[in-house]
Amino acid sequence: MVAEPPAPRKPDGSSPHRTPVAPDQVEVDRETGVTLTWPDGGRSVFALDELRVNCPCAECRGLRGRGVPVWPKPGSPQPLRIVDAELVGAWGVSFEWNDGHTTGIFSWEVLRAWDDPGPPT
Repeated sequence: MVAEPPAPRKPDGSSPHRTPVAPDQVEVDRETGVTLTWPDGGRSVFALDELRVNCPCAECRGLRGRGVPVWPKPGSPQPLRIVDAELVGAWGVSFEWNDGHTTGIFSWEVLRAWDDPGPPT
């Protein structure tokens, strides 16, 4: 997939009035994980369980806030697998998981921030 060119970010990493920095390439391996290649040449690799446990949807945020596991739940299919992936506009990606969950939208900004160690200290 080819994404739009990078847009400037505010100091907090957000860009509410501009298209966020999108990866040049999104590779989804339904069995193992997701790899994003960024315009600056950086690569971010995410394991499936890392993405599922950190799902940004309201339901999963609420569960984490109460200290309840997001995944796996009793009866969750094993192993975890992506059934489908879909770009959400120019700002993120969503997944359909084999446990039936479909509501999380992972923004490019969030995914880049998860994998960006920040400036050296």
